[in-house]
Amino acid sequence: MKYEISGTVMQTVAIDLAPGEIVYSQTNCMCWMNDQVDMNTNTGGGLLAGLKRGLAGGSLFVTDFTARGQGHVAFAPRFPGKIMPVALAAGQSLICRKETFLAAEKSVQLAIAWQKKIGAGFFGGEGFILQKVTGPGTVFLDLSGETVERDLKPGEKFLVHAGHVGVMEPSVQFDIQLVPGFKNILFGGEGLFLATLTGPGHVVMQSMPIVNLAESIAPYLPQPSGSSTGAGGAIGNAAAGAAGAAVVGGILGSLLGGSDKS
Repeated sequence: MKYEISGTVMQTVAIDLAPGEIVYSQTNCMCWMNDQVDMNTNTGGGLLAGLKRGLAGGSLFVTDFTARGQGHVAFAPRFPGKIMPVALAAGQSLICRKETFLAAEKSVQLAIAWQKKIGAGFFGGEGFILQKVTGPGTVFLDLSGETVERDLKPGEKFLVHAGHVGVMEPSVQFDIQLVPGFKNILFGGEGLFLATLTGPGHVVMQSMPIVNLAESIAPYLPQPSGSSTGAGGAIGNAAAGAAGAAVVGGILGSLLGGSDKS
């Protein structure tokens, strides 16, 4: 298998397959392919495996792409960001945020990773379940915005807004802590909690969490009847309560590609 990543903020990964080679992806990620590739959409190990992927932010089904001859297939993420290829050794794993998995060689296992600490699950912004990929093989991960990587020493702690945590090695401990300072909590805009990453291990941060993007553009979307608009099409008055939740839900649904996206 050979691959090439193209683009800057909206990247694609094009993969050349030798006869008999297989890659698989989440549904609705394929951009184009040649006529030497066969598609097979399946549950990826049974209904239970599909349900587990759904809990981890993935799709119930996956699609296998098998080369009959010299195959060529390309994939793209749904959001502006970076495609990160990782060559995993046999038994090597990475823990990823929800919806990070894009595509991989068939030998790579995609599973769920439960949060070990209840506090991290309730307040960490990712829930109890994350994605876990295990080698051998190459996996392509999709991170939003730009990426910053850091190696943590044993016992070293790194405080991160939970939405900016992208990928980490299993050796990194994930927990949460209260934002220090009363004024920081009330006026800092960072929420009540920060993620605490404790080394040793390698971590990758992403610069643009999808929730932040949705919140930023939500005020400029058409509002339910009864709300007013300002000059230039901008919304003059923000909808409150359920209306605001409906707007955010609408933008997330649009970004995720409607009912075809999980």
